[in-house]
Amino acid sequence: MLSIAMFMSNLVLLMPLLISLVASEYTSFTYHGFRSANVILDGTAEITSNGLLKLTNNDTARQMGHAFYPYPVSFKKSLNGTASSFSTTFVFAIAPEYRGLGGHGIAFVIAPTRGLPGALPSQYLGLFNSRNNGNATNHVFAIELDTVQDFEFDDIDDNHVGIDINGLKSEKSATAGYYVDDFYESYSTPVRLRGGQQIQVWVEYDGVEKQINVTLAPLTVDKPVAPLLSLSRDLSPIIKDNMYVGFSSSTGLLVSSHYVLGWSFKVNGHTPELVIYKLPMVPWISRDKRMSKFLTIGLPVMVTCLVLVAISSVIRVIRRKMKFAELLDDWELDYGPQRFKYYHLFVATKGFSENELLGRGGFGKVYRGVLPTSYIEIAVKRISHESRQGMREFVAEIASMGRLRHRNLVPLLGYCRRKGELLLVYDYMPNGSLDKYLFHQPTLTLGWSQRFGIIKGVASGLFYLHEEWEQVVVHRDVKASNVMLDGELNARLGDFGLARFYDRGSDPQPTRVVGTLGYMAPELYRSGKATTSTDVFAFGAFLLEVACGRRPIERTEDVLLLDWVFSQLNRGEILEAGDPNLGTDYVAEEVELVLKLGLLCSNSEPAARPSMRQVVQFLEGDVPLPELPSVGLYASGLSFAMSYPVASMDKVFTPLSFVADSLLSGGR
Repeated sequence: MLSIAMFMSNLVLLMPLLISLVASEYTSFTYHGFRSANVILDGTAEITSNGLLKLTNNDTARQMGHAFYPYPVSFKKSLNGTASSFSTTFVFAIAPEYRGLGGHGIAFVIAPTRGLPGALPSQYLGLFNSRNNGNATNHVFAIELDTVQDFEFDDIDDNHVGIDINGLKSEKSATAGYYVDDFYESYSTPVRLRGGQQIQVWVEYDGVEKQINVTLAPLTVDKPVAPLLSLSRDLSPIIKDNMYVGFSSSTGLLVSSHYVLGWSFKVNGHTPELVIYKLPMVPWISRDKRMSKFLTIGLPVMVTCLVLVAISSVIRVIRRKMKFAELLDDWELDYGPQRFKYYHLFVATKGFSENELLGRGGFGKVYRGVLPTSYIEIAVKRISHESRQGMREFVAEIASMGRLRHRNLVPLLGYCRRKGELLLVYDYMPNGSLDKYLFHQPTLTLGWSQRFGIIKGVASGLFYLHEEWEQVVVHRDVKASNVMLDGELNARLGDFGLARFYDRGSDPQPTRVVGTLGYMAPELYRSGKATTSTDVFAFGAFLLEVACGRRPIERTEDVLLLDWVFSQLNRGEILEAGDPNLGTDYVAEEVELVLKLGLLCSNSEPAARPSMRQVVQFLEGDVPLPELPSVGLYASGLSFAMSYPVASMDKVFTPLSFVADSLLSGGR
C-alpha cells in the first residue's frame, strides 16, 4: 500500500511534465481531408463520407460547429514566456442555401479550451457571447472569414477577413481579396467568400518580429507574395503556454454549409503546403441537382396552387400588418433612442407571455425578453390603455432616458408605439427592484455594505440629474421600488415617467401633484411645484427606508417612519432605528450618518434641506454632517429647530415634519 501511495504521489508531481510532453510532441500535422484525421467535433460539425470537415449545414439555422485538434499545443517553450512562431494553412468553401445569401462565417481559432463553452451562434461565430465578447480573460486569437456585416462589431462589409483578439471587433480587417504581384500597393483582386469556390488561407505569426500576416487566394492561384492583412502585435499576453487550435463556424437566420477541405499546422517553422489533388471535392453538383429537381417538380406544383394560396396569403399579410402596425409622429424625430419593431418585441417576450411578466405598476406591466437577433436581455414596459399617465409622460421618459447617461441610471435602449400601446425597452436588471430585498420576504438579505453602496449610487444618480446634465431633471418619484439592481447589485434609478425638465435658472411651473405617499414633500400640496428640493425630501424618505427596513407609511401602524426615527434621535438611541435584519454586522458611524441625513433631507422647510451635491459630500465623508438639534413635541406636530447654512445663507429654520392628515391626502 505504501508503494502504491508513493506511485500516486509521484504521478501527481509528474502530471504537469506529462502534459507538457504531450503538448510539445504534437506541434506539426497535415490533413488532406479528414476521413482519418484526429479531430474532436461538437455542435453540427461532422465528417462527410468523402472526408470533408463540415462545420455547419444548410438545414439548421442559428447553430454552430467546432472542430479542434485534440491535443494541447505548446506555444511557449522559452523561459521568458514569449509566444513561439507558428503558421497554418487551410482550404475552405462556403456553400450557402441560396447563392449569394448565407451566414455567418468561419474562423480559425486558438483558444485555451476545446469547444468554446458558452459561445453563441449567428454573429458570434461560435466564439463568444454577449457577456464575454471583448474580455481580456478570454485568451482567444482568431482569424474570421465573415459573410455578414454586423454593425455592433464595426464590420466593414459582409465579405471580409479580420484578425480578432479576445472579441469580434477585429483588430484589423480588410475586404476579402488578394494582391497581384505587379499591382501590389494599388488594388487587390476581390474574392467572394460565400461564392462557393474553394479558397486557401495562410496565417503566419513571427514570434521574433511580433508580426501577424494573413493571406488568402482561390485554390487555383499560387500564394500571393504580399499578405492581405498585416498586424504588429505581441501575442505572448494572449496565448497561454498550452492552447488548442481548430475551427469554429455558425449560422443565423440564413444558413450555409461551411467546409474545410484540408489543414496544415506547425509551431516554429513553415507549415507544409497542401497538395491540391489530394483534397476532397465539395458537392456542388449534388446541390445543383437538388435545385434542378425543385425547379422541375416543385415549381409547377407551386404555380398550380398559387391562385388558391394568393388570396389567403394576402389576408394573412393584412392581418399581420394590422397586428404589428406601429405609429410614428413628427415629434419622435427629435429624440435619439432607437425605435424597436413591435414584432421584435413581441417575439422577444414570447408574445408578452405571463411567464415572462416581471411586475405590474401604475404604468402597466413589465416583461422580460431576449432580442431574437442579438440575444440581449431586455425589460419591456408595456403601458396599459387605462394608465392615468399617458403620452406626455411617455414622451418625457423617452426624451430623458434616451439622452441621459450615468452608471446609476437604468439605460433606455429604445421604444415602440403601436396604436394605443406605448412600449419602453430597457436593459434587463437581473436582480429586480430594491424593495423586493427589503419588504417581500427575500431569500437574500442585503448587508449594510451593500445597502450603503446602493444609497451612494442613488445619490450619485440624483446629483447627475440635478446639477451635471444639460438641464435640471426632477425625478419626482424616488423610492426603493424605482431603484433597480443589476447583476452585481449596483443601484440603477429608473422609472422616469413622472420626470420634469427645466432650463437652469428658470422657475418650475406648477403641475398636477403626483408621487407616492410618504415620499412627497409638504410644499407640493401648497405650490404644486416639483423642484430638486422635493427630490431631496423623497431621497430622505428613501434613506430611512433602506436603513430601517420599513416603509415611510405602514398602514398597520399609527406612527410614521419619519416621526419614529425622530423619537429615537430624541432619546439618544438613533441606532435602535436600524433594520434588525442587519444584526451586528454594520458600521455604526455609517448607519448613524444615513439616519441623520435622512432626517435632514426630510426637513419640512425646503430651504433647510441640503442639495444633492452636499448629500454626496456627506456620504463620501468629504464634509462632516452638521449636528442635529434636540427634538420637542408641539401642538402642530413633531418639530425641531436648527441652524444650518444652505447656499451660503445662515438662517434659523424651524421646520415642521409631515402631519399625517395632510400626508395621506395626496399622491399617485
